[in-house]
This record gives sequence, structure tokens and C-alpha cells, in this order.
Amino acid sequence: MLTRRHLLAGAAALAAGVPKAGAQSNYANQPIHILVGYAAGGGVDIVARLLQEPLKSALGQPIIIENRTGASAMLATGAVAKAQPDGYTLLACASGEVAINHFLFKERMSYDPAKELVPIALIGIVPCVVVVAATTPVHNPKELIDYARANPGKLSFSSSGIGNPQQLAGELMNTMAGIQVLHVPYRGSAPAVTDVATGAVTMSFSSLAAALPLIQAGNLRAVAVTSRERMPQLPDVAPLSEGAPGLAGYELLNWFAMFGTAGTPPEVVERLNGIVNTALKDPAISDKLLPQGIVPKPMKVAEFKAFVDSERTKFGKIVEQANIKLSN
Repeated sequence: MLTRRHLLAGAAALAAGVPKAGAQSNYANQPIHILVGYAAGGGVDIVARLLQEPLKSALGQPIIIENRTGASAMLATGAVAKAQPDGYTLLACASGEVAINHFLFKERMSYDPAKELVPIALIGIVPCVVVVAATTPVHNPKELIDYARANPGKLSFSSSGIGNPQQLAGELMNTMAGIQVLHVPYRGSAPAVTDVATGAVTMSFSSLAAALPLIQAGNLRAVAVTSRERMPQLPDVAPLSEGAPGLAGYELLNWFAMFGTAGTPPEVVERLNGIVNTALKDPAISDKLLPQGIVPKPMKVAEFKAFVDSERTKFGKIVEQANIKLSN
């Protein structure tokens, strides 16, 4: 005989099974905000706006891009970390604010990216391009390393700032190849590559987007890339890992991705991951990423989480070994 207690227990059991399916079917029923920690027109902003239409089409809701600049993109990242974990506040970001900054800012950070953010989708990798002046007698990774060894303490490399992936790429080269090329930080990529062309610094670890105009003008020569494979945009430029036996396995990437607030329902994370991955396979999207130096890299959620964990470990080790401090 069914009693009131049996009915209540049955209702409770049924309710316990609702959130998973319910979250999937109810998402999305309101506008979704994507926060970007950089100004409009930059790489992360471009990526977010390219995904705006595919997300809107798949979810049937407005996708609102919010540029919240400041504090090395940590204002936007912190806002997502503290948001409701419902999938309606997302973060479009680069590797710095989720995998590097906590090694540099430490207690000054208001959020813990490893605990308060959840990886949703890798959008693309952004290898650095190693460029030298067109007059420099270096044409490939081996000649670059040989040149550094022949001129100990005399060479320098520029980047767009202290602690960014470009500096980490140069410091990792120094460590693995056993050379000492001095880091010279600049405020932005444009002056960092321009001063290579004028001879103020020997080389630069740069994004392709920043260096390409000077490469095309003949002022700079691309001699290596920091990915394991050649970039589709520069098929004739070899990976830096080919420069010396000690550089075997070398890779240092910037990357663009989407994160959410920790605690976001897994089925929402999976759905967003699927939408982004599908969009990245569309030539209408990928053909606009490639000129920016971005190589689309779809990953499943579990693979992306493992990638982020590995990248955090790598970045942290480089920061420690090179003794990188913001006061440097």
C-alpha cells in the first residue's frame, strides 16, 4: 500500500534526477555574457566576436561581449570566477590570466584560477614567431642557436612585457639550449618588433600578427616558431626545437580559450565545448583566425583540462627557473 511517506520519497528521488537533464534542456533561457579582459580589436576580443554568432545560433540567446580591461586582464577573469556557476557568464581569455598570472601576482590576485574557473574549450594556439633583422646572418633555428653561442652575453630578445608567454618562450630557449640571451621587455608588441628591425635588439619572440607586416616588408626575417609543428601561415619556418639537441621537445605557446565559473553544470560545459569545436571547423571561422596567427585547436573537455593543467605546470617552472618578477 502506498503511503504518504512512499509518495514523498518517490518525488524526492525523481527530483534528484531532474537537474542534470533539466540543466541541459533549460540552457540557455537568457542572454549570455562573455567577458574579455582586453580592449576591442585585440586577439582575444576578435576570437570572442567570431564565436558570437555560432553561440547565438546554437543557443538561441543574445551573446553579449563585455570588454573589462585592467590589471593584466584579471578584472574580467576575477568577475567570472565570482559569478554564478550557471553558464551565463563566460570568459574569453589568453593563457596569461588563467595559467601564468598567479605565479607572478600570487597573493595580490583576488581569485584562484585552478579552483574558481572551469576550462570549457580551447579555441586556438598562438605560437611565437622568432624574428631577426633582415641583415642578421641567421636563417633557421640551428643558425640562431649557433649565433647565440658564438656571441655569449651580446645578444638580446624583446617581448611585449614581463611575464608574458613571449618572455617565457625566450627564457625556455635559454634554459634548454644552455645560452644567455638577455630579455628586453617592451610595452606592447609593435615597439618590440620594430626595434629588432632597427637593430636595437637582436631578436624578438612575437605574435605573427605583430611581426607579419615587417616580415612582408622585408625588414624582418622569421627564423623559427615556438610550436612543435610548423605554422600553416609560415610553412617554410622550422620549429625552434630543431635548433639544437638540447631543444628537443621544446614548445611554448600562448593560447586563447573559453572558461566558465567553477561549479558550472558539466552538461552545460560539454554543450558549450561542442558548439565552439563545431565553429572552429567552419572555414568561415578558421579562415579568419589564421591571419591573426591563431591555429584553431578543438579539444574535448577532458583533453582541454589536462592541457591547462600541463601548461600551468610548465609556466610555473619557467617563472621559477628564470626568477621572473614583476619588479625585474
